[in-house]
Amino acid sequence: MCNSVVGPADPDPANAAKPAVLIIGGLGYIGRFLAHHIHTHHLASTLRLVDKQLPQLASLAPEHQAACSAQNFLQADASREQSQARIFDLPPSPEDVSSKREFDYVFNCGGETRFSQDDEVYKVRSYQLSLTVGKEAARRGVKAFVEISTGHVYNPSRTPQKEGEKTSKPHTKQAKWKLAAEEALAKIPGLKLCVLRLPLVYGPYAGRWLGTLLALARVYQSREPRETMKWLWGSELRTNTLHVEDAALGMWLAAEWRARNDRIPNASPNERIVFNVVDRGATSQGTMAGIIKQIFGIETGFQNTLVNTFARLNLERVVDEVNDDT
Repeated sequence: MCNSVVGPADPDPANAAKPAVLIIGGLGYIGRFLAHHIHTHHLASTLRLVDKQLPQLASLAPEHQAACSAQNFLQADASREQSQARIFDLPPSPEDVSSKREFDYVFNCGGETRFSQDDEVYKVRSYQLSLTVGKEAARRGVKAFVEISTGHVYNPSRTPQKEGEKTSKPHTKQAKWKLAAEEALAKIPGLKLCVLRLPLVYGPYAGRWLGTLLALARVYQSREPRETMKWLWGSELRTNTLHVEDAALGMWLAAEWRARNDRIPNASPNERIVFNVVDRGATSQGTMAGIIKQIFGIETGFQNTLVNTFARLNLERVVDEVNDDT
């Protein structure tokens, strides 16, 4: 008796009728949780993760090892046109070797996430990545292309921003190029696009903003005499959040919805289908300051008007001075 082995990108016989799924940036923070969600709920016939780094170097949690295994992984630079065939090509179905298989859902979780990079870095690693993958997805007739963008694309405002509101002043360089990618993707003929603008995403193993905040709070806790940990701006500044597991679920539901709807009512062919995705917590800086105070037992507060005004004029210098102090 011989055992059959399912090879890389071969359809799982038990889930053959389910969609084939491609995740660009699959080893990133959101990508690995999406892969874990799909894997543990048996949602896909084929799951392929594409990333420039190897799983062995990605500091994967034990529970993510199976979803991000070598069987599901392909190392490639998705921003390069010459990589697209390797990324998108699938072996034929064992039941019909003459048939050509394509991915049903493509999730783009890729892009440059580091701050303070040159525009050219974001142009190549975010903007060009989205366009290259989007064009290939359209050419192959992908049923749903989910682009992960950011809520930082919106203009500063004291009122919540709605999807249809125009934006011209993204908060960061990352957001600037993500917005440019959204606009360019919407112009690709035949691309079944769905854009999800996410807020600050947190959850297990979170780094970036939350990890930095917690590490800084621990530093303040250890200092003698203890000082007040202060934020710029004010307590009312909204910092919307979303748990990473909710983000993964929302991404999957968005793909299912887009795949069912070839045409969107009241939407022109070149109009972006955009969803803002946040939790119901209405998180603000005051919320986070209160949580930090409770967890670490330190005093928290906010800078005065003079410091805030100076920071608006010379934020990089303020950041450098605070970093030197801590």
